[in-house]
Amino acid sequence: PGNFYIKDRESRFLMINKALTQFMGANSPDDILGRTDHDFYSKIDADSFRQDECRVIEEEKPILNKEEYFTNYKGKKEWMLTSKLPLRNIEEEIVGVVGMGITITKRKLLEEQLLHAQKMETIGTLAGGLAHDLNNLLMGIQGHASLIGVDIDSNHQFWSHVKGIEEYVKSATSLTSQLLGFARGGKYEVTPTALNDLIEHTAEMFSRTHKEIRFMKTFYPELCVVEADKRQMEQVLLNLFINAWQAMPEGGDLYLKTENTMLDEIQADLHTLPPGAYAKISITDTGVGIDKVTQKRIFDPFFTTKSLGMGTGMGLASAYGIIKNHGGTITVYSEPNHGATFNIYLPSSDKAVQKEVFAESKTVQGSETILLVDDEDIVITVGKAMLEKLGYCVINAQSGEQAVNIVSETENKIDLMILDLIMPGMDGSKTFNKIREIRPDLPVILSSGYSINGQATDILKRGANSFIQKPFDLSRLSQVIRKILDTQ
Repeated sequence: PGNFYIKDRESRFLMINKALTQFMGANSPDDILGRTDHDFYSKIDADSFRQDECRVIEEEKPILNKEEYFTNYKGKKEWMLTSKLPLRNIEEEIVGVVGMGITITKRKLLEEQLLHAQKMETIGTLAGGLAHDLNNLLMGIQGHASLIGVDIDSNHQFWSHVKGIEEYVKSATSLTSQLLGFARGGKYEVTPTALNDLIEHTAEMFSRTHKEIRFMKTFYPELCVVEADKRQMEQVLLNLFINAWQAMPEGGDLYLKTENTMLDEIQADLHTLPPGAYAKISITDTGVGIDKVTQKRIFDPFFTTKSLGMGTGMGLASAYGIIKNHGGTITVYSEPNHGATFNIYLPSSDKAVQKEVFAESKTVQGSETILLVDDEDIVITVGKAMLEKLGYCVINAQSGEQAVNIVSETENKIDLMILDLIMPGMDGSKTFNKIREIRPDLPVILSSGYSINGQATDILKRGANSFIQKPFDLSRLSQVIRKILDTQ
């Protein structure tokens, strides 16, 4: 119901309905009548209400559908859509103001969420495109470094320089991973995952270099399985651990808790998630806390409270994007000087956990014919050189259309195809469909520095054999190829 009141020329309440009585926190209208807004609201808000009412009286004109933003009696910010009209007596003299209003707080919050989502999507598109271009450049650097490194040993004068280049590529790749995480385009290797083990492993890895942080763990032993990209979930956890560590410069306790939770419709709506079963991860620090203003922006890309050069502002934005891309959500609660708690919700899965098998870091040779499809000259050049170094016969294609023509014309001479996902014209998805129509048995490895809306995952479900993330080195490339060809 709408709010309704009548005030005299001095803005004293003469009449008030039940809805507004309750909204103002009073037990009955008698608690309000004869009093002014200054008895119920802050001076700034009350002065604003009074100014509008004086204007209505002096100009003898109504104020219609004005959005008012103020603090209610509980200290909560509210939005109200109000109209104020002059009140006339029988002699047509203005003796007061008639006011009406409806609460639009929920609508305004939804509008803000929509605008925020649109902003994040726009910046995410930019971040994803930037990561894609950077990864193609890093592919060229990493590829050439690998080619040099394979021909020299640790005694060579350039060995340390080659290894230095590869280390810098890893650092740069870490940044592009943050960008991809925020862009929500990098969830490739999704498997049923035991979160307790993943969190335990990541915490142990972090604690080796941060001895001043004490981990306190409360893991639910029968935590539900979730479908996740383990590398990206490790990235999320490490970003949150780093954030907590920076909030505790003198050291402190970091509490890790996992539990199963069931979100009903009301709770799910609060978190903008579908109702159902979720795994919940809580990470609580004993640090300096986060003020309300910072909490509102904490997941925004490039937002940081650190001084220039001390951080990119992508860590928590990346964590937010990754969790959202996994069908979950991440929230923060904090008060200054009372630490902070980040809660992560991930949808549960009924699939069985798969154990990870780690391959040795070695280069494996081959002799088959490989079709390399990529629209970037730098990737074609270094990719061809890498494949030939491994002993393969290489055919290049710089578009999807060209790849389809080559496969059509060469019959069964091609043994495997490495297919870039993002290409102008016929992209990786369309090219894959055409190739499978011609050669249903042709093994396909997807390759990309970026994947839009889980495109890689979708094609893998449709029968692609594997995925390799740019930039990759000679060892990684050789192992992925042999794993597929040796099982054909």
